[in-house]
Amino acid sequence: MSESTDPEQQSAPRPPRGNVADLFSGGRLTVIPRKAARREQLLDHLAATLFTPDRDYTEPEVNEALRTVHEDCSALRRYLITSGRLTRTRDGRTYRQAATNR
Repeated sequence: MSESTDPEQQSAPRPPRGNVADLFSGGRLTVIPRKAARREQLLDHLAATLFTPDRDYTEPEVNEALRTVHEDCSALRRYLITSGRLTRTRDGRTYRQAATNR
């Protein structure tokens, strides 16, 4: 069996595991949970799998990463910021995974 050299497969997020796996189908998020506890689990997963600590991201880079799992990147980005999993500079230009991811 040969390894794929398809760039899209190489940059795809890790498959969901544990409590959030049922929120995904074919690697895509099927629903953003309304219940806070479930959404928190999802946000933990997204922050840990889509973003690297000690790396700065532009808003387009954050959006691109989030679109790999769901089209509503602005809602996911907002949830990640308000939950403290991503931080944003005052001018809104730079995003970063929070130092202590929950």
